Amino acid sequence: MRTVSVLVRFFALLAASILAEAGASTFAFKVKGFPLRPDNPAIWNSSLANWALTWSDEFAGPNGSAPDPTKWTFDLGGHGWGNNELETYTSRPQNAQIRDGNLVITAIQENFTGSDGIARNYTSTRLKSQYKFSQAYGRFEARIKIPRGQGVWPAFWLLGDDIDRVGWPECGEIDIMENVGSEPGINHGSLHGPTFARPTSDATKTIGLPDGKILADDFHLYAVEWEQDRVRFYLDDANYATFFRSDWPSGGKWVFDHPFFILLNVAVGGNWPSFPESTTRFPQRMFVDYVRVYSRR
Repeated sequence: MRTVSVLVRFFALLAASILAEAGASTFAFKVKGFPLRPDNPAIWNSSLANWALTWSDEFAGPNGSAPDPTKWTFDLGGHGWGNNELETYTSRPQNAQIRDGNLVITAIQENFTGSDGIARNYTSTRLKSQYKFSQAYGRFEARIKIPRGQGVWPAFWLLGDDIDRVGWPECGEIDIMENVGSEPGINHGSLHGPTFARPTSDATKTIGLPDGKILADDFHLYAVEWEQDRVRFYLDDANYATFFRSDWPSGGKWVFDHPFFILLNVAVGGNWPSFPESTTRFPQRMFVDYVRVYSRR
């Protein structure tokens, strides 16, 4: 999928050794063309030594191929998805395919009527591991280069696998990466659950890149570490939020105690991001290098 010269490997190993001897608890190298990969002993985040890989997709299939059907299925349709979104989700290769070792989800401005008979002006893809894989607790991470533009809404998130039985928000939702195009340097990490007083009980926090940098300009590692009584949120190596069961809003119910499945999508428009504008250029693409899930050793 990607190649690295012997010299790059040597210097990466040398640097890792130096940092380890210096007592660095975590480190991360980003070598051009050679992404951070914990399965490679030369370049990885040492904090993952406490985790055992339980599931992953490296998106290593041939160019133009569909996402692995043993790991993913598609949400389809254009009914707004509870957010008044403007796209129709499809399973077409135009909207989701493997390319150069990445999953590429493409939002396209086009006139399209899906199998549900709803006509929309945008298409995109929403992938999910529902019925294929779910897990309670552990570390969920993905290395992603997000799209950009007003009205563009990429997400990497989790839903409770009991959603068919109890519905949303009773199933619970964990948003690991959520960005709206009007905030190009900000990631939102959130928990959503049921409540007796309002539509949902929520905890959310944001992190911004320094110096006005834009998330869409590069790949970033988005992750959560989920335990029975807390969920920690990370952007790259920064733990920017930790939500505790003991601090959950009064009247709400902590439902983060059962398996959740994974979702990846790029929405267009909706209640939160609002509509695309003339400055929004299509197509917009989200590149996903890998998705990995771990459990505690």
